[in-house]
Amino acid sequence: MKTFPRPRVVVSKCLEFAPCRYNGAMISDEFVRRMKGRVDFLPVCPEMEIGLGCPRDPIRVVKTGGRLHLVQPSTERDITEAMAEFADRFLAAVGEVDGFLLKSRSPSCGIRDVEMFAGMAEEAAVEFGAGFFARAAIERFPDAPMEDEGQLAVAAVRERFLEGISERAAARRR
Repeated sequence: MKTFPRPRVVVSKCLEFAPCRYNGAMISDEFVRRMKGRVDFLPVCPEMEIGLGCPRDPIRVVKTGGRLHLVQPSTERDITEAMAEFADRFLAAVGEVDGFLLKSRSPSCGIRDVEMFAGMAEEAAVEFGAGFFARAAIERFPDAPMEDEGQLAVAAVRERFLEGISERAAARRR
């Protein structure tokens, strides 16, 4: 009987693993549930890892002076450095991974749809981009398949993601 290598995928912990979202919730995700027996998931919640509690006041990405900052408006706490240090440490220690499945729109984990504001009190986003942890993952693992749970609802995106993580796992085992 032929055995297939199990892909190693970093996943946002709030997707089916733990109630660690800012509001204390866990997101039910059928795709993650179905993949648990076929993938070695490496769950992570960067916000919990840097000491933000659960539940916690929301954080946001603020662009000032051409630089991005990760801040908690209610406390005016700037957690940019703590998040950057955690992301570097985690991604350096994680070893070889075959892909990333991260939480959409998250200021830490969002891949492409994170709202970026001109200030802490601003109501409307000035642009969209990647969250702090996701940006670090993209830089360190530029060839790894990376998607968010929202995009995986699209069959073609889901198929491409699954093929990508399977191919990387097979290449890693050769």
